[in-house]
Amino acid sequence: MTEVALVVYESDARGVVTLTLNRPQAFNALSEAMIEALQAALQRAGADAAARVVVIAGAGKAYCAGHDLREMRADPSLGYYDRLFAQCGRMMMAIQKLPLPVVARVHGIATAAGCQLVAMCDLAVAASDARFAVSGVNLGLFCSTPGVALSRNLGRKAAFEMLVTGEFISAEQAREKGLVNRVAAPEQLDAEVERLVASIVAKPRTAVAMGKALFYRQVEATIEHAYDDAVRTMACNMMDESALEGVQAFIDKRKPDWK
Repeated sequence: MTEVALVVYESDARGVVTLTLNRPQAFNALSEAMIEALQAALQRAGADAAARVVVIAGAGKAYCAGHDLREMRADPSLGYYDRLFAQCGRMMMAIQKLPLPVVARVHGIATAAGCQLVAMCDLAVAASDARFAVSGVNLGLFCSTPGVALSRNLGRKAAFEMLVTGEFISAEQAREKGLVNRVAAPEQLDAEVERLVASIVAKPRTAVAMGKALFYRQVEATIEHAYDDAVRTMACNMMDESALEGVQAFIDKRKPDWK
C-alpha cells in the first residue's frame, strides 16, 4: 500500500509552493506526525532558492481543526504535553522565520491550533463561508498558544473575546478584525489567492525576504530600536542589484529588468 503524505508538497515554475494539509478524514487535525511533516515541508521550501511564496491549504471539508484531541488524550502526562506544544510552537515559528511570504488559503473551519496556523501565516485569504474559533475553552482548555498568535493579529479585546468565549466568527468578521486579508466566494477562492500570489512573485525575492525579517523584528522592538533596524535594513536593501535596477528603471520611466 502506498503511504499517503500528510502534507502534499507542490511547486510551480514561478516558485509558488503549495503545502496541502492532507488528513481530510480528521479535518486536517495537527497530529504529531502532521506537525513534523509540515515543519519538514516548510524547511524544504526555505532551502529552495527558486521558491518565492508558500501557500498553506487544506484537503477536504476543513482547513484545520487544531490539535488531534484523540492523540492528546491517549497520553495524559505533563511531559508529553510539554513536548507536543513545544513541537507545535517550533513549527509555527518556522513560518515566521521562513524567508518567503506564507499565505493561508482557508476554507471550512479553522479552529484552535488551526486558527493559530492562520494567524501565524503572513497573509490569509478565506472563503466567504469559512469560520474561525479558538474553542478550547469550551472543553476546559484555554487556547494559550493560539492566543499568542491571535493577540498579534487582532486588537486585544477582540482576541480575548474569542479566547474566553470560544465562539465562531465569520470570514468577514475575521477580515474586519485583522485575522485575514481577503475574503472571496468559495468558487473564487483560488483566483483570489492567485491574485495575491502573482503580486508577490512580481517583486524581487531579496527585497521581500529582507522586508519580512525586518517586519517581525521591529514589531516586537521599541520604536527607537525599530527605526535603527529599519534604517540599516533599507541601506542594505538599496545596495542589492534588484533595488538599484528598480530605482534606475523608475528614473528611466521603464519597467525593471529583474534577473
